[in-house]
Amino acid sequence: MEWSVYMILCSDGTLYTGISKNVAQRFKQHKNGQGAKYFRGRQPQQVVYVEAGHNRSSATRRESGIKKLKRIDKWRLIATHRNNILNS
Repeated sequence: MEWSVYMILCSDGTLYTGISKNVAQRFKQHKNGQGAKYFRGRQPQQVVYVEAGHNRSSATRRESGIKKLKRIDKWRLIATHRNNILNS
């Protein structure tokens, strides 16, 4: 099964970046308070970016690269053709 890199828009306007084999299931886990400590002080609102087609190693590298981007650059990435949400 392939891995995906995803971004979630949070209630405080921040963007959380993660990886998963099943983004929809992982989002439900985040909504239910399972998993990332990042969501203890904020609520996940919606998945705004999905980039599929990775193996675990490449997904981890891509996640790290996205996390290093400035906020404006993350929003630019969300608006690109790489976003599988826009292409579905």
